[in-house]
Amino acid sequence: MNLSAPFIRRPVATLLLAGALGLLGLIAYARLPVAPLPQVDFPTIQVTATLPGASATTMAASVATPLESQLGQIAGVTDLTSFSAQGATSITIQFSLATDINADAQAVQEALTAASKLLPTTMTTPPTWKKLNPADAPILVLAATSDSLPLTTVDNYVQNVLARDIAQVDGVAQVSIGGEQKPAIRVQVDPAELAGMGLTLEQIRPALVAATTDAAKGSLDTPETGFTIAANDQVTTAAAFDHVVVAHRNGASVLVSGIGRAVTAAADRTAAAYYNGKPAILLTIYRQPGANVIDTVRSIETKLPELAADLPAAINLATVLNRTTTIRASVNDVEFTLALTIALVVLIVGLFLRNLRATLVPGGTLVLVVLGTFAVMATLGFSLDNLSLMGLTIAVGFVVDDAIVVVENTYRHVEAGAPPLQAALSGSREIAFTVLAMSLSLMMVLLPIGFMSGIVGRLFRELAFTVIAAVVVSLVASLTFGPMLCRLVARQPEKGADDALPTSTDWFEPVATFYARTLDVALRHTRLVLVVLGATVAVTLVLIVAIPKGFFPVQDTGLIQALADASQSVSPQRMQHLERQIDAIVRRDPAVEGVASWTGSTGGNGFAQTANTARYFIVLKPRSERKVSAQQVIKRLQRHLDGISDAVLHMHATQDITVGGRNARGNFEYTLQDPDPAELHTWARRVLTAMRKLPQIEGVASDLQDNAPQLGIDINRAKTAALGVSIQSIDDTLDDAYGQRQITQYFTEAGTYPIILEITPNQLHRLTSISDLYVKSSLTDSLVPLSTMVTVDTHKVGPLSVTHQGQFPAVTLSFNLRPGVSLGEAVNAIHRTVAAIHMPASVLGKFQGNADAFQKSLGSMPWLIVLSLLAVYVILGVLYESFIDPLVILSALPAAGLGALLALYAAQLDLSTIGIIGIILLIGIVEKNGIMLVDFALKAERGTGAGALDSIREACLLRLRPILMTTTAAMVAGVALAAAHGTGSAFQRPLGFAIVGGLLLSQLLTLYTTPVVYVCLSGIRRRSNRWNAENDAQAIER
Repeated sequence: MNLSAPFIRRPVATLLLAGALGLLGLIAYARLPVAPLPQVDFPTIQVTATLPGASATTMAASVATPLESQLGQIAGVTDLTSFSAQGATSITIQFSLATDINADAQAVQEALTAASKLLPTTMTTPPTWKKLNPADAPILVLAATSDSLPLTTVDNYVQNVLARDIAQVDGVAQVSIGGEQKPAIRVQVDPAELAGMGLTLEQIRPALVAATTDAAKGSLDTPETGFTIAANDQVTTAAAFDHVVVAHRNGASVLVSGIGRAVTAAADRTAAAYYNGKPAILLTIYRQPGANVIDTVRSIETKLPELAADLPAAINLATVLNRTTTIRASVNDVEFTLALTIALVVLIVGLFLRNLRATLVPGGTLVLVVLGTFAVMATLGFSLDNLSLMGLTIAVGFVVDDAIVVVENTYRHVEAGAPPLQAALSGSREIAFTVLAMSLSLMMVLLPIGFMSGIVGRLFRELAFTVIAAVVVSLVASLTFGPMLCRLVARQPEKGADDALPTSTDWFEPVATFYARTLDVALRHTRLVLVVLGATVAVTLVLIVAIPKGFFPVQDTGLIQALADASQSVSPQRMQHLERQIDAIVRRDPAVEGVASWTGSTGGNGFAQTANTARYFIVLKPRSERKVSAQQVIKRLQRHLDGISDAVLHMHATQDITVGGRNARGNFEYTLQDPDPAELHTWARRVLTAMRKLPQIEGVASDLQDNAPQLGIDINRAKTAALGVSIQSIDDTLDDAYGQRQITQYFTEAGTYPIILEITPNQLHRLTSISDLYVKSSLTDSLVPLSTMVTVDTHKVGPLSVTHQGQFPAVTLSFNLRPGVSLGEAVNAIHRTVAAIHMPASVLGKFQGNADAFQKSLGSMPWLIVLSLLAVYVILGVLYESFIDPLVILSALPAAGLGALLALYAAQLDLSTIGIIGIILLIGIVEKNGIMLVDFALKAERGTGAGALDSIREACLLRLRPILMTTTAAMVAGVALAAAHGTGSAFQRPLGFAIVGGLLLSQLLTLYTTPVVYVCLSGIRRRSNRWNAENDAQAIER
């Protein structure tokens, strides 16, 4: 039976079907979504809770702990971390990949509702949640500035005109405001003036609250007219608040203007943001887990002109960062590599065949395969990303094998005098099993990758199934479209003409002659060849252990994220000065296009932030406009920033792959946990000191901040009881004075704005202002100076932030790799260092994020290779009905593995997951050559009765041209990837070097080792065949 015959005999139908498939592929290509990498987001939800004025310790104990207790009970939670700072707590909940984020969100809401009864009653707003991973980089950052309008006005327009509508765009998780300057009315009271009138802050607070309201008032209906009651019950301006009566003394009204003043100012006096040195309001836009970056940004950009038109002309709106720029550049780079590979592969085939008509067959088949693969990708819901396009690029190099085998075998019949139709029929029938075996074995190599679990499985699933799709389409096209094309383009050579494939008169003759001579030498010295094969296996095993190992290559995405750390004692005003100082130095670097930064208690992504830190987005110029990489820019900036002694800027290049939910100071994290905070902090400092001495890592930093100056208030409980003063009233008075306490709010059609009570700015910055505070005695109804009941300690220190991991106190140490150091080397060095310190058993150390994922993948990758080998062995054993023949085919693999490892080592690349995927792909490429040799040798043995030696020798000489052709074609695809230097080259180069090195060495060795192994195992095969034949004969006799 010849599966190709109907298609060969009906060329018009075949051409129409191929054209339809190609058209579908073109349509699919135009509609495929574009992404940097396949969708691998862990379902992640961030919870944010605020309590203005509360210390980090209070936030951790009274807010974070009750919330964590409820959130930790949700099924599917894999990681629960919290960060508490002054006035804010952020909790990140990460779920397993198998869960549905919508169901997770519902569970989180139920947990927050259950925890609400345990939270402080003074919280003015309940905790909120977003489908957001704070470790992700934003997809778009906008900056609003103005030379004439106050920032409170700019903020008001940004929040009401831009942020609200952008947040409604499908795929947007959160639009956060960096440097938020939300308009507020701040009632600034002089406590000394209050005391002179016999008043306290706590006495006037209810009066201020009662002075403004916007409650229902009903309507009044006369017989003729209905009136809705409208009153000026709400105070919406600072000037009006100056005339609010807070009390009566000696028959006179006490006005706000008599004890202080009301001003319009920002709700948070510690927040500030800058863009290229100018005060700004930043909009940082984050996508939901699972949302496509390109589609989301495109939707925002569609709405943006209409929204910007509603802004005053005095407000300038600039794009700080657009992640799609580098994503498109990266994907375009891989698409160019794919197109270049197709062209080079067709050129290589043409050079080998030296026949234009014959070249049309693999060339046309290759184009059809690529377009058909696009159609399958669209059906499977894949995207055009770096990994899927890389897989298709490599596939181009080896799926052309099928078409080459078809055209080469067909033209062999044409040379023998058969007409094109008969040659196509005979040629396709003879090689159908070979093509099927090659395709099935290659698919079996890739299937284990497609069904891997975890983040690595999710990442490479698209690559695996894209290549499998290309193989399937190639199999179908090579057995239908290819033979039909051979029939159309092949011509019987006329006398004196040379239209068939060149055989003995071209450049290939010396190569074939040399190979024949050296092959004979190898077949005469089988033991030596087997020793070489054994040495190859041994060296490969040694290299696998010795070569540096990594997780994913470090990318240059054009964005550097940074966090500036100042002394824990720094004031917000001093921090803002340092922020601008760092900003100016960074902007002077010639590779930097723009810098945005912000500081403040809740940060630019809604994540809690301490007052001594500032976060930066450093946007680099496009890769084509700068000569240095992101890592080199970081090195250069670090040298320039050394002159700033008051702050350290921790920088790391943003990566498309970020595991975990920590917004850390580096790319990799090591976390320590201990129920005892004091013990934890002691050992965290020791580990930090030891890690900073390691030569493998740099930028080692800690999130431990437990040495911040505190104003200790020691309350004399005996005195307070005797004077009739409650502890609560003391706390409330301190909060009124220093906590930016939101006592109420006023409403407009645009939004809700806070009214804040505090003491005057001059007193806010004086330690002695506590002496001006008074509380009321419940026994005597008189005022009692706060200073008579408390002792103030200015030397006390305490936490500026508190971090929890899995509901326990934790400290995270972050680090980056030094140039030339692999993650595996760094992880091993840290393990040795921590072991040498001999921490107590109560302190647990564990890698988190990318480093943790690396450790898990390091244990699974060897099994992945073993499964791929086992899968290939099983399918080959089934196809050949033999236990021996698959071993012959697989004997070529050690050389391929050795070549790949040597190439990676020579290129100073570690063995990352990309390199391992390259080695797995090599299994499929190299074993295809072994199939061609073994298949033809077995046919020769069975058809002519020739011995194993003569059969394999004939097969080697006969199949040398297609083997060299297919290997060179696949190598060209690898060279195109290895030579990449654009935005997406970080992922391309390891795969390219692994493919090129593996093919080069395996080609040199396996053309000799495979025939030798075939001959050596032929005796076992013959005995097995005789044994099977005898058993069959005995069964028949019975």
